[in-house]
Amino acid sequence: MQIDTYKSGFVSIIGRPNVGKSTFLNQVVGKKIAIMSDKPQTTRNRILGIVTTDKMQIAFTDTPGIHKPTTELQRRMVNASYDATHGVDCIIFMTTPVKEVLRGDEIILDNLKNTKIPVFLVINKVDILKKFNDIDLTISLYKDLYPFAGIFPISVKENKNVDILLNEIEKALPFGPKFYPDDMISDHPERFLIGELIREKILDATKQEVPHSIAVVVDSMKPSDDNPLYTDIYATIYVERDSQKKIVIGKNGELIKAVKEKSINDIKRLLNKKIHLDLWVKVKKDWKDRPNDLKVLGYSNDNF
Repeated sequence: MQIDTYKSGFVSIIGRPNVGKSTFLNQVVGKKIAIMSDKPQTTRNRILGIVTTDKMQIAFTDTPGIHKPTTELQRRMVNASYDATHGVDCIIFMTTPVKEVLRGDEIILDNLKNTKIPVFLVINKVDILKKFNDIDLTISLYKDLYPFAGIFPISVKENKNVDILLNEIEKALPFGPKFYPDDMISDHPERFLIGELIREKILDATKQEVPHSIAVVVDSMKPSDDNPLYTDIYATIYVERDSQKKIVIGKNGELIKAVKEKSINDIKRLLNKKIHLDLWVKVKKDWKDRPNDLKVLGYSNDNF
């Protein structure tokens, strides 16, 4: 590898909730490392996804959606998103087709006003438009808000213009060596990724306040004593209320059983091995506002 011809660098993906940041990351990495849900604030931690080709290596950082925080957990999530814009080589500001500028987007762009690195406006979900040219309205609304280095209407769902965006990112990266091994796709340990996959299944199965009150900790992960071809995984699902515990378990344990079955399928694909999975549900009252509980559950400031 010639360092004077190879490009490598770091790219932060920032935006409000539900614009498709995690879906984009999974698509370009080629493997599911960030969970996805239609629930706001699904992403809680910064997720590093690494794309390596024979010409470049990009370390993308998926960030929690920026919103007005009401809990200590949410405050840490928002801080993590803004912190992720420092020390990178360029930034993807992602939004969706709109008919008027959204206040949340204005706040994010205002926080980027002193940024010296390239910021790309990426308008995802153009597939929801009746005509592709309808995107011109969103472009005209946003192009005067910030001196973007480029504007890219894309559809991650239909894989439209994603390759064009990657080509432009490559141009913005500096020449340099690879930072990560070729086969590395994320810097998060397997336990973290497994916990996130379990949490995703609960988000899909529950409503109202329950999804925001869920935390998952993988307590143990080891080769099975009964069959070395299997990995035994034990995880605890934490909620804030006894009523939420009942919801997560479900009538006759049906909901937790469904969560377990769906989680096993994703974890098997992640690990490329067979697994046994045991899930427990416990109540940790008001954990989202308790610093000590946040630390225990993996949401300390250092873990973001």
